Amino acid sequence: MSKLTEEQLKELQGLNQKNQEIRLQLGELEVQKAILLPQVDVIRKEFADLEARLIKEYGENATINIQTGEVSHKEE
Repeated sequence: MSKLTEEQLKELQGLNQKNQEIRLQLGELEVQKAILLPQVDVIRKEFADLEARLIKEYGENATINIQTGEVSHKEE
């Protein structure tokens, strides 16, 4: 029966270990993604609600500077 050299075995084991680590990290990312996606949906809804309130108060032609809070109106 043939046997790998010590160097070949170490290289094979190292690559296998790296592959397993990457797969584990990908799994962890999927879990994080599953947690974060619903939060994005909540923020989108909150943003849409705030946008509707601001449009009602300042009008559809209002432009808001998000840095300063200044409201200007586009001329039609």
